[in-house]
Amino acid sequence: MEVRLFNSLTRSIEPFRPLDPKGEAVKMYTCGPTVYNYAHIGNFRAYIFEDLLQRHLEARRFKVERVMNLTDVDDKTIRGCRVMGVRLAEFTQRYKDAFFEDLAQLRIKRAAHFPAATEPRYIQRMIEMITFLESKDFAYKAEDGSVYFRISSFADYGRLAHLNLEELRPSGRINTDEYEKESIGDFALWKVWNEEDGDVWWESPWGRGRPGWHIECSAMATAILGPELDIHCGGVDNLFPHHEAEIAQSECFTSKQFVKYWLHCAHLLVDSQKMSKSAGNFYTLRDLIERGYTGREIRYALISVHYRLPLNFTLAGLDAARAALSRIDAWVRRLHERAQAASAGGVPSFPESESFLKALDDDLNISGALACLFDWIRDTNRMMDLGELSEAQAAKCLADFGVINSILACEAAQIDVPKEITQLLEERQNARAARDWALSDTLRDRILSMGWMLKDTKQGQQVTRNS
Repeated sequence: MEVRLFNSLTRSIEPFRPLDPKGEAVKMYTCGPTVYNYAHIGNFRAYIFEDLLQRHLEARRFKVERVMNLTDVDDKTIRGCRVMGVRLAEFTQRYKDAFFEDLAQLRIKRAAHFPAATEPRYIQRMIEMITFLESKDFAYKAEDGSVYFRISSFADYGRLAHLNLEELRPSGRINTDEYEKESIGDFALWKVWNEEDGDVWWESPWGRGRPGWHIECSAMATAILGPELDIHCGGVDNLFPHHEAEIAQSECFTSKQFVKYWLHCAHLLVDSQKMSKSAGNFYTLRDLIERGYTGREIRYALISVHYRLPLNFTLAGLDAARAALSRIDAWVRRLHERAQAASAGGVPSFPESESFLKALDDDLNISGALACLFDWIRDTNRMMDLGELSEAQAAKCLADFGVINSILACEAAQIDVPKEITQLLEERQNARAARDWALSDTLRDRILSMGWMLKDTKQGQQVTRNS
């Protein structure tokens, strides 16, 4: 079965066929964070969906070159550095570092490239693109000194968002980086310097100024990946105006179709409401970790709903993610104990492992994929209960699960149990053998107080970090 994806441009599910004549290389661009604050779980819903997409394509033997930009100059970052009273680079570096820490916590694969908008080569690329667009009358310098893209010069403007421009009232020129769908107007490519920008400016043919948000992504994407991309991803909130603007300015510059497949993930809600600080339901990754959840649990909760469906994020959902992962962990432990040193060579694969991949082939049908996984866990657990799963079969299950885990990134990390915990476990084992239940409970409480979860199983005591 071939990989099929929902293309926002055509609003249909299409077979995925890369531009590469060999059908192997995939050029993928994903909108990264604006580094003016810590990224929140709504942002990470998009980044984890993109991670799932890349991992699945790679499992299907595609070679993905992914770019994720860092927006480190725009209205928000400039406002933030002025409030803090520091230079722009110092202000944004703090949040760049935090973002990469968060990626590691959530087991999100690092992109091949993380270009930052303020890097000199990309600023120069933006200036070159704007100069060309102005020379071809796709852009113009306005009375305020800024340069705007003339949307009337691009006949296909609005096709991604499926807007009927004739039914919308033109709103002249728009200088802010973000605006609503009702505000259709020429957007800023280069913003002339003003006092609110402070020391944030670059020299250009139009005087001191800075790029608009939209031109940044076009410049970085085409500079690294070339004029034509296979896939461009982002949240549905980026579809308009940002992605619409990217198409217009990029295609006018290159005279080629900018992106073949556009993929967008739906909004994230918290307790069935839009996430906002005023509603008290705004979470960063750090907020949730402080509540005792792990990056692995948060990742599972964010990945477990199809990317095109709204995700209602709740703490109860995180608890459910923890339970699901515990079930996977217990199954993997049983397989390891059963497999021992057996070889998986020559043993047929269980069909559920391929069924998992086939479900994801269908526009990343994660619900179907997880159903296959847990059916497999149920069936093989039953076989182990009945003594019907051979050591070689258990080894094969572990090998097949390795493919699934390369996509889900859900397996518990190997841990080193400290010597003092090992000693307490031995003492507790002796207490249980002597049927000294009071001492056993006391030792269990000591282990818990030291940050370890303890579970009694048929195979003995098992401990995991309580974090």
